[in-house]
Amino acid sequence: MEKVLKLNIVTPYGQVMEDEVDEVISPGTEGEFGVLPGHVPFVTTLNVGTLTYKKDGRIGRVFINSGYAEVDYNRVLILSDSAEKSEDIDLERVEAAKKRAESRLNEVRELKDAGGSIDFVRARAALTRSVIRIKTTENKR
Repeated sequence: MEKVLKLNIVTPYGQVMEDEVDEVISPGTEGEFGVLPGHVPFVTTLNVGTLTYKKDGRIGRVFINSGYAEVDYNRVLILSDSAEKSEDIDLERVEAAKKRAESRLNEVRELKDAGGSIDFVRARAALTRSVIRIKTTENKR
């Protein structure tokens, strides 16, 4: 039996990562799931979240913006709308996006009483993505 997993993360913009790892923990829509070499095959949907992998005793993180996971005995294929390795995330840009999302949510609250309409769901999703991207970089700090 193989002792490593081949992890491949792909977006519509290209391949984000391809590596051999020891373990993968991913944000599934039904909850986080872990994969070790020899895992039974399955396909599932992914939530926005942080995928964590272990390689040679070190932990790596990748921001996943929803998608699908296909797990085979010794392979994990992630198809995501977008994905960023923690070391590639620009914290200044993410902090600015978080502030914009918070501002939009405040506008929604203010305009709600006046009958105005702003896309609350989009603003909340943008805030969620920003917060998760910041958490994904925790091993950078």
